[in-house]
Amino acid sequence: MTLATLAMLAPRLAHEFPVADAAGPEWAAWILWLPALSTVLCGMCAALRVRNKLPAWITVSLLSGSFILTAMLFAGYEQPVTIHLVDWFGITWSDTTFVANFAFYVDRLTLLWMLFVTGLGTLIALYAGEYMEGDVGAGYSRFFAGISVFLFAMTALVMADNLLMLYLGWEGVGFASYWLIGYYYRKPSAVAAAKKAFIVNRIGDLGLALAVYLTWHAFGTVQYAELFAAVQANDFSAEAGGWSVQAIPFLLMLAAFGKSAQLPLYVWLPDAMEGPTPVSALIHAATMVTAGVFLLCRMFPLMVLNELALPVVAWVGGLTALFAASIAMAQHDIKRIFAYSTISQLGYMFLGVGLFTTAGAAYHVFTHAFFKAVLFLTAGAVMHGFAGQIDLRKVSGLRHMPGWRVTSYTMLYACMCLAGVPLVTNGFWSKDAIMAEAFAAVGPGYTALAIIALVTALLTAYYTFRVWFRVCAGPVHYEPGLEQHGDAAGGAFHPRPPRLVINLVLLTISAGAVASIFCAEWINGMIEGSTAAGGLPAVHEAHEGAGVWSDPHAWMPYVAGAVGLVGIAIAWYLHLANRTAADDLKRALQGNVVSAWLPRAMENKWYVDELYHGLIRAPLWLLGHILNLLDRYVLDMVIVDGVARIPRMLGRGFQPLANGVLQSYAVSMVGGVALIAILVFVMPEFLEMLNGWIGGAR
Repeated sequence: MTLATLAMLAPRLAHEFPVADAAGPEWAAWILWLPALSTVLCGMCAALRVRNKLPAWITVSLLSGSFILTAMLFAGYEQPVTIHLVDWFGITWSDTTFVANFAFYVDRLTLLWMLFVTGLGTLIALYAGEYMEGDVGAGYSRFFAGISVFLFAMTALVMADNLLMLYLGWEGVGFASYWLIGYYYRKPSAVAAAKKAFIVNRIGDLGLALAVYLTWHAFGTVQYAELFAAVQANDFSAEAGGWSVQAIPFLLMLAAFGKSAQLPLYVWLPDAMEGPTPVSALIHAATMVTAGVFLLCRMFPLMVLNELALPVVAWVGGLTALFAASIAMAQHDIKRIFAYSTISQLGYMFLGVGLFTTAGAAYHVFTHAFFKAVLFLTAGAVMHGFAGQIDLRKVSGLRHMPGWRVTSYTMLYACMCLAGVPLVTNGFWSKDAIMAEAFAAVGPGYTALAIIALVTALLTAYYTFRVWFRVCAGPVHYEPGLEQHGDAAGGAFHPRPPRLVINLVLLTISAGAVASIFCAEWINGMIEGSTAAGGLPAVHEAHEGAGVWSDPHAWMPYVAGAVGLVGIAIAWYLHLANRTAADDLKRALQGNVVSAWLPRAMENKWYVDELYHGLIRAPLWLLGHILNLLDRYVLDMVIVDGVARIPRMLGRGFQPLANGVLQSYAVSMVGGVALIAILVFVMPEFLEMLNGWIGGAR
């Protein structure tokens, strides 16, 4: 697909989606208000010092209500609608009007996202009720209040009727993420991770704020219905139709890269694993991090206004996928491995958007939400049961231990999905659409991009099953983490297998992953009836009359399946059949002068954090201290305090004259009279003489 083709496609794409011009049911407002109510009630539980699981049951009940209402709205859907909630901004000055109401814009894209946001949100909150039971009390209420705030903000983001409300939800999910990453606020690493996530996301948020302003400046509105109608009509302000319209796609792209952790703004997501595991599953795997993909799908009619925007999205997505996968291969913390995996899979989603297969990207968002939630939740079950142990080198043989079979085999199926095991996993089908389109598309370097996507699939299969073969297979062995608990008799450590609720949630989400295998055509229909319409479908038919090898969509299932199986086979040999082989390979690489840097660089995440520290953080720290010294010793001490010292010094100079001694006052009076006499009689003659000298010199 050439740049000229992209330019020609833009008008066609802008006309291939319906715009909401009808009102929807008022009861749908409770999809938003129920999480808000949950926040208030959890806050009351904290204020009243409730020391039971009431906050969890409140949150689960109200979030399930939100999911049921979303399902009802989906069941009754006929056409895009707007649902007015509250008058918000309605400002008029001169001939200009700015309107942004608290309202919903409901099309198929809205419903697709809300179904898994509310559905998985409810299930993960149910899981958290058991997982977080050690914090029952003030911390327990605070945690579920944070989950409720997040669901409120995510609902506002996805269902927003306008860009300003979307921005409110965008900032809200960022705030909730900061809140929940720093949940263990007495732990310095958690506090640092929360600040890192908050600060890095400010960069993307600035891009979104500027995009909102330029959109209003160019199109005269931020309301979706009016905006998309204007895009279809190619109706924008003449004076704003130059650079500003061309800049909007790149600003939206910057916002998406920040929230969805793409190069170079991905560095906050791995550190976000400092938060409780349910937070990792809900916010940093299944929902919030897909907000960037949602933004580009929602604003797809604007993204095609610049012919360079989508190729940039594709390249950033592809490079992020490969880069994050290479880091995941060398990590030992299970949650961090899955975090880098999330970054990598988000790269695939952006690659799909950039290649015009918005349906393929959305399908991978949908499937990824299920299997990645399972991976994080099973990692959390291991961490919870082994006293905080999360190092894959220190837990083994999980599937042979009583009470751990549900965890082991749900993790196995989720690993199969992530690795793309052929036919029986949702990840195989959703990634297939994106990788096939990478080979089929014609664009700037897309062949290299397609090869990158295929290599990434190989690495993904390897590092995914590296985790499972190490943790769940092999001989039984475990070392407890730092949160050890002992029995009353002798203090020996005993793992705590997950109980009914956690196992039920794992099985339910795994069943959803299985069901999503059959959802490709449904996803195509959901995207086609939305603002992301016009992209290529998630499932392609082979071209008529073409041989198998001439159509990437025909041969990709075989190639992708084989690549995934090769990656699994390598992981099986290195981490199960011969566990010492992986260490031997590492030692061999480190012993070779040419390759010694490679394992060290991968383990240290290619030193990107150090690069950020050297180029940005340290210079800003130094500049801050220099400015602090200037403020303290130049501005304050010399200028402000120095000026203030002048009258004080003069006062001290005359202070001896006011000592209370009569003779001193008499001397002062005589001196004053003498000074006045000199000024009156002598000074004029002196000035006249001086003037004469100056005149004579001239």
